[in-house]
Amino acid sequence: MDLENQKRVKTFTEQYGAENIVVLLGAAEGEASGLAAETVTNGDPTYAGPLTGVQLGLRVYHVCEPEMKEEFDPDIYSEQVEMMEMVLDVDDIVNEMTAIREQFCKY
Repeated sequence: MDLENQKRVKTFTEQYGAENIVVLLGAAEGEASGLAAETVTNGDPTYAGPLTGVQLGLRVYHVCEPEMKEEFDPDIYSEQVEMMEMVLDVDDIVNEMTAIREQFCKY
């Protein structure tokens, strides 16, 4: 997660409260999704950004996870995301995201 997005997440969390924030990711790989998820839950693991050492514990999901997929209008999901699902390792992404939530999420 780039430094500007870390700053945005931190600002929104301070403004609205961590319990009111859900981060939705769309990275193409489980590892990349996991890194971003860890950043918004346990702090920036690269020690480079505004979330270094900041454990927000935010709820975080990937757009391809079943619980998120259910939240979208099926036609819009089909138009915007479904095509990418064919080339993504969705199981790897789900496993990575689930592990991060179980370990670091507070909400």
